[in-house]
Amino acid sequence: MKITIIGTGYVGLVTGACLAELGNDVFCLDVDQRKIDLLNNGGIPIHEPGLEEVVARNRASGRLQFSTDVAASVAHGQLQFIAVGTPPDEDGSADLQYVLAAARNIGRHMDGYKVIVDKSTVPVGTADRVAAAVREELRARGEESMEFAVVSNPEFLKEGAAVDDFMRPDRIVIGHDDSPAGQRARDLMKLLYAPFNRNHERVYWMDVRSAEFTKYAANAMLATRISFMNELANLADQVGADIEAVRHGIGSDPRIGHSFLYAGAGYGGSCFPKDVQALERTARQYDQELLILRAVEAVNDRQKQVLGRKVVQRFGDDLTGMTFAVWGLAFKPNTDDMREAPSRVLLKELIERGASVAVHDPVAMEEAQRVLALDLSEAQLARVDFKKTPMEALDGAEALVIVTEWKAFRSPDFEQIKARLKHPVIIDGRNLFEPPLMTGLGIEYHGIGRSVLTGK
Repeated sequence: MKITIIGTGYVGLVTGACLAELGNDVFCLDVDQRKIDLLNNGGIPIHEPGLEEVVARNRASGRLQFSTDVAASVAHGQLQFIAVGTPPDEDGSADLQYVLAAARNIGRHMDGYKVIVDKSTVPVGTADRVAAAVREELRARGEESMEFAVVSNPEFLKEGAAVDDFMRPDRIVIGHDDSPAGQRARDLMKLLYAPFNRNHERVYWMDVRSAEFTKYAANAMLATRISFMNELANLADQVGADIEAVRHGIGSDPRIGHSFLYAGAGYGGSCFPKDVQALERTARQYDQELLILRAVEAVNDRQKQVLGRKVVQRFGDDLTGMTFAVWGLAFKPNTDDMREAPSRVLLKELIERGASVAVHDPVAMEEAQRVLALDLSEAQLARVDFKKTPMEALDGAEALVIVTEWKAFRSPDFEQIKARLKHPVIIDGRNLFEPPLMTGLGIEYHGIGRSVLTGK
């Protein structure tokens, strides 16, 4: 099938590359000439395991092309996937300017039936606005009778595992209407996703608004589980319980399960913070308050300060002249995404208290330098030392603070850690290690919700 993907960001590039991998002829459009040049020269603008190989393979086969030519992109695909950014507006709502601009371009250039697929994460009712924008352009051209359909096909990709998530989905959600154009769109979407349903049916068909709502509901539930466990972890520190034992105890209940019950330093990234805020905003438009989600967001904001609090509790309010080693900058492993990353809150607090930091992340160093330049003054940024290896970051530091659970951090040389640090102290924001083991090694260990075993 001939498919157009509008936007070559995280969702668009993964979607386009994976659909090309299945044998489709995919045209990827972006207005950013630098990004298109990078892709055409063999690079990719994001870090995602396995993606570079898929892009290279399908570019070489001719099934995947990249361009800034809007007219050509509309002419290419009967299926037009809109996968552009929907950043949060000042009031927390999703900014739809790029989605609607893409819709207008389709209406301006289409010359026959098109299926417009909302792949971006968008609020309930966006499909109606997309359809209205297309109709307006068709009306301006005197082509009011030209048929099209707008469907919702939200993505459920985890950063760091997006290629595998796309190629082996646990569910595919598609929303369409019951008009003749909508039924035709269903047939085309069914054909597109047929390769995923050979073993069993993975598509959940529903109306458009339910599909739009499903994406926000899923992310809001996952964010709720994280904030719930983080609140319990903070209480566990106070009452002397071990949150890891609690996690196993409640996760064994099949009604609860083990996923997303890990205590930590708070969630970040492009999805959970933005989607929780957008869903809250949607509720307010209908004169409702989502009190649970307000609490989820408030807990997460506080949780990003937990590592800074633990440093202060151990080393005092005034950190002037001290240096701390920080392992992990990206909001999660296997990505270079620094959006809403807990590391940004930690570094800002340490530096504002007078400390310097020596930091290492396996892939996010370049992106971290860019975003930290936005968070910190030039003088403050000068106190951030980007180290090539995690062990180099330890030299002369008061303690090690772990923010991101990269696999490379799971089995370090603890004797070398002790030798390089001024004090054998690890403040672990992801509970990577077992407290009894750390105690046995002579390391003062501070986890999240594990005070019962830290030797306090």
